Amino acid sequence: MATKNLFAKFDKEFDIKGLKEDLKNVGTGEGQYKDVPLGTYEVKIEKMELVESKTGKPMLSCWMKILSGEYQNSILFMNQVINTAFGLHNANEFLRSLEAGIEVEFESFSQYYDLILDIHEAIDGNLEYAVEYGETNKGFKTFKITEVFEVE
Repeated sequence: MATKNLFAKFDKEFDIKGLKEDLKNVGTGEGQYKDVPLGTYEVKIEKMELVESKTGKPMLSCWMKILSGEYQNSILFMNQVINTAFGLHNANEFLRSLEAGIEVEFESFSQYYDLILDIHEAIDGNLEYAVEYGETNKGFKTFKITEVFEVE
């Protein structure tokens, strides 16, 4: 009985009519997201953390929300596995380019986890970025911060 009450709560809490309409659009392809083409976008860092990859390796995960233009509100997902010196170097360079005013050094994965959270806390609501979204000749996505903007 308690479970049924939970779903009755959801019926009241969520816009069922709107959800049904959205569901129709998904079937027609109208509600699907568009792939963001390579280019330069103004973004804010929505989420940034150290996570475990599907293969069990430590990975820097960063979600960048596009702030304007045709792809406004789309998310660019940057994932950098950091179990090699090359991967760590790329992650360090990206973190430094955010200009959070925090020294970026890798000491341990526990320390790096805290560092990434500290950087996100420092920039969240304070800085936005121009990011050049590209691709290597091997098909890997690249993310290069080209400008830093203070949020007014």
